[in-house]
Amino acid sequence: MQFAGMNYLAVLVAAIVAFIIGAIYYGALGKRWMKAARLDPSGPKPAMAGLLINSFIMELILAFVTAGVIGHLGFDQVTLLNGVISGLFIWAGFIFTTLSINQRYQGFGWDLTLIDGLHWLLVMIGIGATIGLFGV
Repeated sequence: MQFAGMNYLAVLVAAIVAFIIGAIYYGALGKRWMKAARLDPSGPKPAMAGLLINSFIMELILAFVTAGVIGHLGFDQVTLLNGVISGLFIWAGFIFTTLSINQRYQGFGWDLTLIDGLHWLLVMIGIGATIGLFGV
């Protein structure tokens, strides 16, 4: 399941882990998130199948890129600890910063940013840990 040092099974499992984290997280915080995002629960509903497919594909890409970043640490450095640390760095340096900037310009409050930011923090820890556990 490896090609050029990347474990594709680990990437797939990491994307599944990310998807499950999102389902549980937003399942628990759905009402708070909708309020923070200024969405009307009685309003028009988006096509859920398309949203879920898009989410999984994007999380698959995120897992693939994260595996590439972790893999660049070196062959014997793809570990649980390095996976989690890499996930934290990616979240802090790219995801949370970009999310914060975008949501400020979109006029959303920090409540939405914190809800979404915590989700992506958990996702990146999950992805990094999964990649690290599988190794190369």
